[in-house]
Formats: sequence, C-alpha cells, structure tokens
Amino acid sequence: MTVQFDHTIVGCHDNRETAEFWADILGLETGKQWGPFIPIPLEHGVTFDFARVPPHISEIQPQHYAFLVSEAEFDAAYAKIRRYRLDHWADPQQHGVNEINHNDGGRGVYFLDPNGHFLEMITVPYGGWPT
Repeated sequence: MTVQFDHTIVGCHDNRETAEFWADILGLETGKQWGPFIPIPLEHGVTFDFARVPPHISEIQPQHYAFLVSEAEFDAAYAKIRRYRLDHWADPQQHGVNEINHNDGGRGVYFLDPNGHFLEMITVPYGGWPT
C-alpha cells in the first residue's frame, strides 16, 4: 500500500458553523457528525474533520489550507466571498486587499474562516500545469 493522505482535524470554536462556512464557500456538503467531528469529504476519500477546541483554549493557532479548484468553482466561491463582504487578498501577506491574483496564468485568492484559518483557492497549481 502506498502512503495516502486521509484526513486532517481543523480546530475551531464552533465546529458546525465552521464546517458549514467551508462547505458553503467551496460548494461542498458536510457529512454526518461522527463523535466530536463534522466532516467535509473531498475527492479521493480525504476529509476535513471539524472539531471544537477545548473550552480553556481561547486562541486557535491559524493554519493554511489551499484548494485547487476549477474556474467555475472559483467563480462560484468568489461570488460568495464578495456577497458576504469577506476581506480577501491577492497574496498570503494580505496585500492586494479585496483583489485576486493571476499567478501561473490562473486565479487565486486568500481569505479567513471564522477562526482565523487562512484559506486559499487557486485555479492553476504553483508553477503551472505540467506539460
């Protein structure tokens, strides 16, 4: 068996709110809650499992999650980002406020989830598509 990525846990203050936010922006469905986790399944069996951090933790260490999406998926997600009036940026240093980038001939955007995690959507992988 080869090593495959299976899942990651996303720490959040409200796992339902955060899972529904990600699912809405990305055009995905949340899965059935299992124990403390609310999953969002992706391609190839990978899931993001949303779990509440313990009550004594008031500050969540922000993580970065990047998604390669189609042009149509980008359009739909970016329309939601704008409709919700979410701050977003063209780069991870948060320059290009409320702009997107056109790196590698595609489009990309960075924004925050309700817990301060950095989400990124790109339509072309870094370095461009392999030839």
